[in-house]
Amino acid sequence: MAKTRGTGLLMVWADIDPQYEAEYHRWYDEEHIAHLLAVPGFLSAGRYEALKGSPKYLALYELEHPDVLRSPAFLEGVRFRPSARRVSSSGGTIGRNYLLNGYRQIFPLKTSPVEQTREPAPFLQMGRIDIPAMAEEEFNDWYNWAYIPTYLTVPGVIRARRFVAVDAQPRYLTVYEFERPDVPESEAWSRARESNPWTRRIRPHMRLDPGSPAVYRRLRPDLKA
Repeated sequence: MAKTRGTGLLMVWADIDPQYEAEYHRWYDEEHIAHLLAVPGFLSAGRYEALKGSPKYLALYELEHPDVLRSPAFLEGVRFRPSARRVSSSGGTIGRNYLLNGYRQIFPLKTSPVEQTREPAPFLQMGRIDIPAMAEEEFNDWYNWAYIPTYLTVPGVIRARRFVAVDAQPRYLTVYEFERPDVPESEAWSRARESNPWTRRIRPHMRLDPGSPAVYRRLRPDLKA
């Protein structure tokens, strides 16, 4: 099977007003996704709509590694050479609360071969987080070895990954993959959230980006009912 995941992400968020949504979706579906997936190092893509939190729309691109975003094929072929349709229909033009960030995976450091061929998850929860430098080392140890392992035992959680921004803020991104959108409303999730006393020391230092954490439902590839 073709590889669909590496160690990098390109994430694009935007709120789109109703009068622009139809053209925004057509541009993505008819032009933009295919354009980006033709760039060497872009492995797969998924588009999502927020069920909780914001911004409303998310495009997630799995990258072989984050340096793909510095490659001539991306910079000269896509980023600095927009099509006429991208100029008129992209989230950067018609959207609000537009965010475009590149990320490097930091946990786990390596993805298993089986997971490297997974399709985009049906549901995601993600948190965009900043942390003061004085608490950063402890924050990462807590997140990797105390916080995430407990959540991975919750029914409906598929996997979790953590990323650091390449050149943007907030610095950290956590992406949980779910089988169902209601996982964060379950008793098991609530118990996991409060199960470790270490959490009470770290949480006051965390600064969540507006609209975060957010739960998203996959739009493309089509999520079958």
